[in-house]
Amino acid sequence: MPDPHEIHWFILAPSYWPLHIGPFGLSSSPSSSSSSSSTPSQREWESHCRIDFVGKMDYVYGPGRNHLFVPGPVNIPEPVIRAMNRNNEDYRSPAVPAMTKTLLEDVKKIFKTISGTPFLIPTTGTGAWESALTNTLSPGDRVISFLIGQFSLLWIDQQQRLGLDVDVIESDWGQGANLDIMASKLAADSRHTIKAICIVHNETATGVTNNLAKVRRILDDYRHPALLLVDGVSSICALDFRMDEWGVDVALTGSQKALSLPTGIGIVCASPKAMEASKTARSYRVFFDWKDYLKFYKMGTYWPYTPSIQLLYGLRAALDLIFEEGLDNVIARHTRLATATRLAVEAWGLKNCTQKEEWFSDTVTAVLVPPYIDSSEIVRRAWKRYNLSLGLGLNKVAGKVFRIGHLGNLNELQLLGCLSGVEMVLKDVGYPVKLGSGVGAAAAYLQNTTPLISSRI
Repeated sequence: MPDPHEIHWFILAPSYWPLHIGPFGLSSSPSSSSSSSSTPSQREWESHCRIDFVGKMDYVYGPGRNHLFVPGPVNIPEPVIRAMNRNNEDYRSPAVPAMTKTLLEDVKKIFKTISGTPFLIPTTGTGAWESALTNTLSPGDRVISFLIGQFSLLWIDQQQRLGLDVDVIESDWGQGANLDIMASKLAADSRHTIKAICIVHNETATGVTNNLAKVRRILDDYRHPALLLVDGVSSICALDFRMDEWGVDVALTGSQKALSLPTGIGIVCASPKAMEASKTARSYRVFFDWKDYLKFYKMGTYWPYTPSIQLLYGLRAALDLIFEEGLDNVIARHTRLATATRLAVEAWGLKNCTQKEEWFSDTVTAVLVPPYIDSSEIVRRAWKRYNLSLGLGLNKVAGKVFRIGHLGNLNELQLLGCLSGVEMVLKDVGYPVKLGSGVGAAAAYLQNTTPLISSRI
């Protein structure tokens, strides 16, 4: 049992709970140890995963592969892993700029844009958010932003901290953006004080997808010049996304989502209108300044900062896989897997957190659990017993939902394995599920809808 007088350290684990480093090594800390006045019992201490100093691992290592079904980061395909398994290179050599040029041309295809200017920024989706805001807006600018879940909430927080005047349109968690309120605000804005509409295309906390085409129609109906800024972090390359057709001015995504890469590249694409706005935007920006990138674009070297060579080669391989399958086929596959997941949830007698079918996400399903079950226990047990990673409920839906991510490089049999694991976990926590019910419903649907693999016909 650890000495309470020893120094202990806490680090944040990638998924679920703090990890505790004490005199006996690394463990996931039980909730009782979060208080400085309490000491975990020997049983609590031993029941959680631990790495001791001699290297013994319990429940950190598990046989076979971890079944990763969080809504990002996602599974990385083997060709991408192999492409990244390389030494560093001089990014100023002729090879890296030549590859970067093709990457910039090809990422425009996943945004479905001809006129957009892409940026590959060494950052996460959060950095891509900041890039979109600071390059197009000035402190004090009025923007409309929709609060529908945890990630739209975080983007709103960023907007406010950057000094923007944010009109927040809030919906219940599980609902989509209230576009009627947006329309009324635009109708009343005859002086065009609203400079931008900020919207999360796909809110992974609740499994909600917003209708971007309708947002554009409303803007056009009122002939309003506001910029349309879209968080496509968990949608681009998985859901239908048409930057040019829908008049999106800035769209962004992250490498760790549907592109199926490690975290580390924020991909931003700006319309000519957004590029023009960047010339007068007065927000402070240094690392994310598009002008620095454009200067190096003109020089033909492309990089104002040192990029991750390995991620660039990984992006090249990931795009090649997407184009080999066909982007429209990739999107259809996501729809197919999402439909199968929803059929399984229905067969289990559970409900989707998303309140209307029109808002259903094809990249993540947030599953509501009965009030006598803590959804975090489902996530914890799935990982500890079955080596299955599911998404926690966040903020307002913490303890109420667990999330099944079904995006990226994923196929039908992988999904069925996940659904089988979820059924066993539900049984473990006392939910009266009939084993095979959800898997059977999903399998019946997939057996009738899964096409032949195009490269093997």
